[in-house]
Amino acid sequence: MSETNAEETAEQPEVAPPPRKRGRPASTARKTRTVELTLTVTGTAEGEWQAELTQSGKRVVQGLVIPAAAVARAATELHEDIAKAIDTVLDEARQQHRARMEALEAELAKVRQALAELQDD
Repeated sequence: MSETNAEETAEQPEVAPPPRKRGRPASTARKTRTVELTLTVTGTAEGEWQAELTQSGKRVVQGLVIPAAAVARAATELHEDIAKAIDTVLDEARQQHRARMEALEAELAKVRQALAELQDD
């Protein structure tokens, strides 16, 4: 070795290898931003439906009246199990409305008969 090589070697500090990182390497995939929305649909036995929408705990929509037919269509689009549950509630509401309609029709028939008896001929 010559003196110049010895001097050059002495002047250059030793380069340590980079430290190894533990764990998995960082993913190069884009992170998907998720949005938290909660839609709550409530219905009564009479067939009245309302919707409420919250986003990250903040109420966005409250008490929005929804037609029963729209609820049934949406449930069908979402999942068969959801549609079955909604249809059960809608069927009960239909039965209640039919029973009320029949009672009102019977009452109307009585009133018509009473009115006919009061008519002057």
